[in-house]
Order: sequence, then structure tokens, then C-alpha cells
Amino acid sequence: METLEAFYQRIAKPLPQNLENGIGHFNVFTRQECAQIPYSRKDYFKITFLKGKHKVHYADKTLQSDHFALMFSDPLVPYSWESLDGKKCGYFCIFTEAFFHHYGTLRSYPLYRPEHPKLFLLSDESAHEVETIFEKMLLEMNSDYAYKDDLLRAKTLELIHIALKMQPASIAAEAQSDKKRKIDTLFNELLERQFPITSPYERLELKNPSDFARLLNIHPNHLNRTLKELSEKTTTERIAERVLEEAKILLKHSSWSVSDIAYALGYEESAHFIHFFKKKLNQTPQNYRLLQNV
Repeated sequence: METLEAFYQRIAKPLPQNLENGIGHFNVFTRQECAQIPYSRKDYFKITFLKGKHKVHYADKTLQSDHFALMFSDPLVPYSWESLDGKKCGYFCIFTEAFFHHYGTLRSYPLYRPEHPKLFLLSDESAHEVETIFEKMLLEMNSDYAYKDDLLRAKTLELIHIALKMQPASIAAEAQSDKKRKIDTLFNELLERQFPITSPYERLELKNPSDFARLLNIHPNHLNRTLKELSEKTTTERIAERVLEEAKILLKHSSWSVSDIAYALGYEESAHFIHFFKKKLNQTPQNYRLLQNV
């Protein structure tokens, strides 16, 4: 996952002094200031105004814009884009969820649900409206107005509402193998973002194939077939393999009780966790911990 620090390093810009001041972060740029982005998740939200011909890869989808488009990105799902005409025109803004603290919940908007479309094609009139908003954002960023953050939040919400009134872009034709690869990548991203577990009060949120399929907006059987084809392991096996790895780490490097570890890994009953662990390693969690600490 790309952090804000890594983002500023990638575009060769100095790190803002207020990045870790606890009130969230916001910034706006022209697209000429940013290099090609890798297919990955980013640890921040982003809204991009694309001008020209582009192909956008988002989760397991590929979408194409031939003129103007508005793209919404968030930390849950990896994405990238490629220019089809060599142009890098437009604007983008980046912000953290904390920037909207006490000003509404970003996740309450459909745009920031994993299954919702993210690319919206713009008419000439809508493109002019969106471009004007970004130009005003740039002016506010360079002003010394005491309440400019409120104006920037309002402009961001305006972009969100413009998109919510529109129809999303159609999914472009794409090679079946690329779709499968992206499903596999996204599944792994969703799985890995739950780890490491650093507190016994944390708990695994995505525990079974249907949880992942729901976020990926595909049928559990389709997810299972795709993962089995690419990795020769079922969805359940991939999840169990990662859970077992985390269980071994916690048993070796933490002082948590077996019941605390079982709870953190999503087990309602520690007996079920002990049965799972013994089935995989032919020894109980307690015996594994003792052998590791010898």
C-alpha cells in the first residue's frame, strides 16, 4: 500500500509539515505533476479529473474514457490508469478520511463502497463544471484564508455529488486472464490488509469466502474457481493458510492466551481454533508455543 509519504516521494515533492498534525490531510495538483501510477492500493482517498483518452484498471474491472472523466479512488481497492493518447491533462486531489472528521462519513457515500462504480464519463458542460471546482481548490490551497479547509471539504463533496447524479462508465472489453489476475490480486490485498494483528481486541473482519466475494461483487463460486485456477488452492485454503501463519506468529511472539488469539482470528470458540491448528500442524497451539520457546 502506498502511503502519503511514499506518494510525495514518488512525485518528488517536499513532505508537507502538517502531514501528521492529527487533523487530516488534503492537497490538490495538476496531473502534469504526477508520474504513471503503479497498480496498487493507496493509503489515501483520491479524486481525479481525466482529460483525454485513458484506460483505468480498478479491482477486476477495466474502464475507458475517450474525452473527460471523473475517477474516485479509496484505500480499499487497488487501481492504476494508462494514457492512450500520451496526454497528462487534468487535476487530482488527495485527502485522508480524518480530513472529514466531524464533517460527515465518507464511507456512507455509495462511491466509496467497494462494489460501486468509480469512473464517470463527463459531458463538455460537466467537464467545465468539474474543472472550475479544481481550479478553485488550487486557489484556496494557496490562500491564507483561515477557514479554507471548510471550503476545500465543500468542494470535495460537490465533486462527489456531481458523480452521484451521473451514470458510470461502461466496462471495457478485457482479456479474461487479466480479469482473473486482478481478482486474485484484489483478494490478496483484502486478505493482507487485516494483518498483522497487533492487539487482542482487534478481530478478523473477513473470515470466509462469502465475505470476500461480497466486497469483490462476484459470486463465491466464481471467486473460488478463479483462485483455484491461478494458485491451485481454494478460497478457503488461501484464507486458512494466512490465518495459520498469523496464529504461529502470535503464539511465538506474543504472550496472549490461546483464547485471545482464537478470538482475534475470528473464532467464537477457542476449541474450534485448537481443532483447526491441530489439524494443520498435528499439534496443539500450546505445544507449538512450548516448542518455539525452548
